[in-house]
Amino acid sequence: MQEHIKIFIKNALSEDIGTGDVTSLATINKEQKGEAICYVKEDCIIAGIELAKMICTQVDPLLTFSFKVQDGEFVNRNTPIGSISGSVQSILKLERLLLNCMQRMSAIATKTNYFSNLIAPYNVKILDTRKTTPNFRICEKWAVKIGGGVNHRFGLYDQVLIKDNHIKAAGNIKNAVESCEKYLHDNQLQIPVVVEVKDLEEFINIKNYEIIDRILVDNFKPIAIIELIKHNSTHKTIEASGGINASNIIEYAKTGIDYVSLGDLTHHVNSIDISLKII
Repeated sequence: MQEHIKIFIKNALSEDIGTGDVTSLATINKEQKGEAICYVKEDCIIAGIELAKMICTQVDPLLTFSFKVQDGEFVNRNTPIGSISGSVQSILKLERLLLNCMQRMSAIATKTNYFSNLIAPYNVKILDTRKTTPNFRICEKWAVKIGGGVNHRFGLYDQVLIKDNHIKAAGNIKNAVESCEKYLHDNQLQIPVVVEVKDLEEFINIKNYEIIDRILVDNFKPIAIIELIKHNSTHKTIEASGGINASNIIEYAKTGIDYVSLGDLTHHVNSIDISLKII
């Protein structure tokens, strides 16, 4: 993960700085030293502190930084959370990348924490999805974990997830599962297999396949999930998704499912207001 983060930081800095921060080069002496304070302007679960440290180190190893909080802590609005000292030009180079990352990661962690707390009494866990920002997925999924959620598959390569389009293309759900079973055997692969079902009939048709680790019930009403679980004689892990939000997530949690997956955690968040000021 560390190497992927370093590559992300390198590419993000290249996008922002290009051939140089011409404004800072034109207005600030390269020898000038200073200090900047980072402020959180909204109540939130803070996320991105460890990433911020990595950004500072990668931009300028001579910078010193001190943060008063750790990832996952609740922070009150209008709170100074840390400082960065050293070359002013270096601080201004990293300012926007550091803030963009922390603002979005904190929003995701805060939202995840809210949903996780809602369903904690029912022993149900929150999963993220692949509905993430291109080239920022590693940080968004990191933020979900900081907020108390669980990461779903990272990409198309680390887990089989047989969904409606795969089933349609394969002809039916049994064809898709049996083809998957053969593929994994032939290629000597041992990776998790999740299968989406659209109704109770599909669930009954595939619940006995040993290769299936989890069954995803998509766009089911809670009453339909309760009925499906009555037929879960093989005790498959059950994940629910689709149409689940703050107003109904507890109703879903009460059905006996194991996971709720929410694309909303990462694709529909309002960034937390965080600023960095030279003092």
